[in-house]
Amino acid sequence: MKLEKLETFVVANPPPRHGGRYFIFVRVTTACGITGVGEIYNATFGPDICAAMAHDVFERQFAGSDPHHIEQLWRKTYGAGFTMRPDVSVMGVLSGLEMACWDIIGKAANQPVYQLLGGLVHERLRSYTYLYPPSGDVYPDPAAPNVYNNADLAAEAAVAAVEQGFTAVKFDPAGPYSIYDGHQPRLDDLELSEQFCKAIRDAVGNRADLLFGTHGQFTVSGARRMARRLEAYDPLWFEEPVPPENPADMAEVARYTAIPVATGERLCTKHEFARVLECGAASILQLNLGRVGGLLEGKKIAAMAETRSAQIAPHLYCGPVVAAANIQLATCSPNFLLLESIGRFDGPFMDFLTTEIQWEAGYVIPPAAPGLGVALNDATIAANPYTGSELHLNLVTEPVVP
Repeated sequence: MKLEKLETFVVANPPPRHGGRYFIFVRVTTACGITGVGEIYNATFGPDICAAMAHDVFERQFAGSDPHHIEQLWRKTYGAGFTMRPDVSVMGVLSGLEMACWDIIGKAANQPVYQLLGGLVHERLRSYTYLYPPSGDVYPDPAAPNVYNNADLAAEAAVAAVEQGFTAVKFDPAGPYSIYDGHQPRLDDLELSEQFCKAIRDAVGNRADLLFGTHGQFTVSGARRMARRLEAYDPLWFEEPVPPENPADMAEVARYTAIPVATGERLCTKHEFARVLECGAASILQLNLGRVGGLLEGKKIAAMAETRSAQIAPHLYCGPVVAAANIQLATCSPNFLLLESIGRFDGPFMDFLTTEIQWEAGYVIPPAAPGLGVALNDATIAANPYTGSELHLNLVTEPVVP
């Protein structure tokens, strides 16, 4: 079996745009006609450039190779050009191609990928949702009351999510995040964050865990100030409280608070996660399989986490192919905690697939289909080309000041 052809697809995520502005899908075909799909989670360059990178990497490292040789293909790409270090753009491309190889391997073996990475551990996977406006619009008028700036509206959205079956909800009222972070939280941000936790806890009681999201906004002392305000409401996690570059700083926050610290959406490879674990920076790892280095690298990180009593909660702020890969890894990982979902995996987000992700009363049911268990919808992809110029996500470009 030899890898022969790569196709890339840059697609615009239609309103309400849950999961980002665009997705980058890949499809790899073998000489014997088996296809595998993957997804690149790469926000550092425009998506067309990322797709071009994928073609370059495929031609240099993957074409003509046996897709079973994951370790060899991974090392060839990781070490290309005298790199041998976590590079977020290289790892995004490698993740998508590696994911597609696993899809091919599973189809050739007529087995789901999780059966080839240790076998089924969890028959269902607890999932959580971000709190979105009832209209579904990710970007409502910031001057008007909405679920991002009004605790009572957020509590209403949390109750609605619980009534759908969710037992955990995520929200991030902690203020803007900028290219100059970390900063001290503003007094208004501290107050609003506590109001959110109180209002949501009062509304849902013990029916749902609270997942407090931040995006590396704070200094160590600022994160401590925030954590002190939130502890009374017993969140399940405090996400990325300080910038991700220095896990020793994050470890100071983790030692200070009883709230479990979660991190990982911006990290690549086992090496960066090893530093997190070694210094005790977090006990919940939020690896994104479209960026971290792929499924086998994710399995290695999950195994390292086991040795430090840490758990995994695969991150998803991208498309449905990464969602499918997350499900495969979660299913075979003993230390799986929680799966990020895009709502109930319905609506426009899922239109890029001809297959479904089965969601039932707050849980995802692992598929029995071979490979990743999903297939691209070529008609929807062709109808939604991304023509914008913005990156997948953006930071505020001015310092945050009181």
